[in-house]
Amino acid sequence: MAAVPDEPASEADRIFELQEEVDQLKEAVASHAVVDQAIGMVVALGRLSPDQGWEVLKDVSQHTNIKLRSVADFILVWGRTGEMPPEIRAELEEALDRYGPTQIPGAPPE
Repeated sequence: MAAVPDEPASEADRIFELQEEVDQLKEAVASHAVVDQAIGMVVALGRLSPDQGWEVLKDVSQHTNIKLRSVADFILVWGRTGEMPPEIRAELEEALDRYGPTQIPGAPPE
């Protein structure tokens, strides 16, 4: 008995699949922007390189068991309001101590 090939997806099914994919891509772009902004704040705050800023965010996320995107959101809210959950603030301070500060080029040693 010959195998029956899968019937092609209907046009409506294909449109639905593509819309889901578009929605996922939009969410990924928005999430990436939030994370990049938070890295920028961490870089400025801690006088770190962008790579170190990324490591700080990852460390805070891993040590608090909070998704990286959520940690980034908390950091952006903190930048606007000055408020941050205590467990994130404590871990952020520890991570900044571990990774920084880097020396500003041309500045005298501290």
